[in-house]
Amino acid sequence: MLKVASYNIHKGIGLDRRRNPERVIEVLREIDADVVALQEADRRFGAKAGVLPLALLAEHSDWKAVDFGMRGLSMGWHGNVILVRKSAEILAAETIHLPALEPRGAVVADVRTAGGVVRVVGMHLDLSGLWRRRQAAAIITHVAASTRAYPTVLMGDLNEWTAAAGCLRDFARDYACAETGPSFHARRPVGRLDRIMVSRDLAVTGCGVHASAQARKTSDHLPIWAMVEPRA
Repeated sequence: MLKVASYNIHKGIGLDRRRNPERVIEVLREIDADVVALQEADRRFGAKAGVLPLALLAEHSDWKAVDFGMRGLSMGWHGNVILVRKSAEILAAETIHLPALEPRGAVVADVRTAGGVVRVVGMHLDLSGLWRRRQAAAIITHVAASTRAYPTVLMGDLNEWTAAAGCLRDFARDYACAETGPSFHARRPVGRLDRIMVSRDLAVTGCGVHASAQARKTSDHLPIWAMVEPRA
């Protein structure tokens, strides 16, 4: 069994408008997932530096960031980061260029854990419904074209408000969506913008929204989580 989580950390800026990476790591420790997809993990302007210093992550957490070969101070790809346990083996890692009016991308990692190999896709989709559907199509096509097939978990901020339409309907042809609950806005969650989806060879055995006191002030999104295991 594997615990996965997705968290839009809002560039480390909490509801008090303070940037505090230590709070983000504290929330991650509360969730204690084996694999985490982060969104908005890089600053938007300038050098687009990561908001979670790698030294801080290494010293104060059980995770390491998947290296996607990005240069400079960025932690991930267009703000998308995948964290895995330090004991996990990263078999492959790549980025997906997404069609968009503004810079957007997704990241993919094949990870060997104690429970076996899983493919993880992290994403942050567009505000426009038309572009979200194009981006979903690009992600589905990219994963399907892989020469190796693994049980797959897709996670991220999809910016999709309607459960039965748009990009969620497109993803639903190949993936099952965990019923985690509303995660946005952290102050009063009403929108299910953050999603965890799994391939048909995986089963979701538990899921939810992590709504601790710390999580409610660390970002404008609450993190979501799911327990997944191979389908019998």
